[in-house]
Amino acid sequence: MKNFILALCICSILILSSCSSADRNDTGTEYMPDMFHSIAYEANLNDYYYYNTWDTEAEYTKLAQPREPVAGTIARGYAAPTDKKYIDGSATTNAIAIPVNGSVPYYYEDTEEERTRAMKEIISNPYPITAAGLKTGEELYNTFCAICHGKKGDGNGWLVDEANLGAAYPAQPANFLDATFKAAGDSNGRYYHSIMYGKNVMGGYSDKISYEERWHVIHWIRALQAKADGKEYNEKINTLNNIDTPMASKKAMAKVEGTMSHDNGSHDGEGHGEMHHKADHHDGDSHDHGDEH
Repeated sequence: MKNFILALCICSILILSSCSSADRNDTGTEYMPDMFHSIAYEANLNDYYYYNTWDTEAEYTKLAQPREPVAGTIARGYAAPTDKKYIDGSATTNAIAIPVNGSVPYYYEDTEEERTRAMKEIISNPYPITAAGLKTGEELYNTFCAICHGKKGDGNGWLVDEANLGAAYPAQPANFLDATFKAAGDSNGRYYHSIMYGKNVMGGYSDKISYEERWHVIHWIRALQAKADGKEYNEKINTLNNIDTPMASKKAMAKVEGTMSHDNGSHDGEGHGEMHHKADHHDGDSHDHGDEH
């Protein structure tokens, strides 16, 4: 009996000592540590080591590699900017408002047929015209575009300028001031598609400038066209076309919509219907302009 008790005490001491706590000079020990500390997979890191006995090193490496998302999925907080109900949060009762951003799918292929479709379907600039946006657009245009298309947008960039006598360029860059491109004032798809994929000897810039930056560049191209025609294209007024909205006009429209919403809640049934009629008429006009162009 004494031997049994002694053996039991010795076993208890060994068990307790095997689960000792860590201190300054001892990392401590744990019984079945994997029950407490999982062996996690870390993306882009081959962290295989001998404690991982349930996978081979080849299997672990495959699991640690980055993977493509499921086709058609969009991360939370990102959405295609063409659908207003997802941007303003009115899609469902518990929807969140999503700002226009760069992580959006582009549903047009790099073909002439798809270029034509983009020109027909991508009409207005989703960003209002602002002073800050035009400044950004100018800087980006001068960095990526002006060397070929010229600082004035006239297609006379440094690569083809007469002052650059040693230049040997295979094609004349597009002149944004030509009637062909000014006629594109009813659609921004021509410019956006070219930025995404390029055109002729021009390469694409989708990997160099973000979604928002692309639209700022297009704003600046419009500003150059307006300047050449003696028109205005800025945050206060746009006399170049009827599809791009100055920030001042956008704020004014928001104020009117807010007033109309307030009136709808305070007027009687007749007034409520009248306000709805006006609002529908306004939306219809905007929609018609888009269809015409």
